Amino acid sequence: MDAEKPAEEGEVPQMAATSQAAGAGSLNLVIDVPLRVTVEVGSTRMLVREVIQLGKGAVIDLDRAAGEPADVLVNGRLLARGEVTVEDDRLAVRIVEMLVEPPGS
Repeated sequence: MDAEKPAEEGEVPQMAATSQAAGAGSLNLVIDVPLRVTVEVGSTRMLVREVIQLGKGAVIDLDRAAGEPADVLVNGRLLARGEVTVEDDRLAVRIVEMLVEPPGS
């Protein structure tokens, strides 16, 4: 197809197909890059004096209610919320809400 010739009805412009292929290729360039995934069940603010007094058995009250979804962060960016669960004797998170659309959707 000539670049100067407009696309005829029912014809898919070559540029659109090339653009999509380039987008898929771009994702393939970074698909194996490791990311830091963090699950935050809550947080709080404490004075230095309070932190120094912490010891075995100390309880830190968090800003989140029991049963409230935990935040799932990827490289510090909030991606989703999920329920904390146990899988094979290890803590895990079941995603209940995506806050960011995945690429290509």
